[in-house]
Amino acid sequence: MKVATMTLTNKISATAIAALVAGLFTLSPADAQTKYLSGSASKGTAKTSATKQYFNAHPKVKSATIGAGVGAGVGAVGGLVTGKGVLRGAALGAGTGTGVGLLQSSETMKRHPVMKDVAQGTLVGAGLGLATHRGHGTAKKTTQTAVAGAAVGLGVGLLKNLR
Repeated sequence: MKVATMTLTNKISATAIAALVAGLFTLSPADAQTKYLSGSASKGTAKTSATKQYFNAHPKVKSATIGAGVGAGVGAVGGLVTGKGVLRGAALGAGTGTGVGLLQSSETMKRHPVMKDVAQGTLVGAGLGLATHRGHGTAKKTTQTAVAGAAVGLGVGLLKNLR
């Protein structure tokens, strides 16, 4: 019974890594280039909220906050599915998501897109490994999922930036 549980956990971890990595490596609206503009404009006074003003002035905080929210959700689901604790998974996912969000907004990583994808895959794999494993052998299993995440990130990075 324990062997069947371990293989199910490994399959769930692999599926979760693949789903999260696929979601993280999509093109952002800023990457898409539009050729034509359409719409209407009108003169008026639009008031922006203090939150929008703050996030416009601090893009790294915005990116880290969004990453933490997404990571908390994915970590909570991972902890729920594997039975290791929803709150524990959410906390670990939030930390991992913050790191991924900061990688997304890094100017240095924007110049090295394949390395950015590898780093994101490694972080996602390590975060999922920590969220879905607990007890004896956690370090080994976390390292294995981090390496698997790095491999997926490398593959995605090479396919995405292949010219």
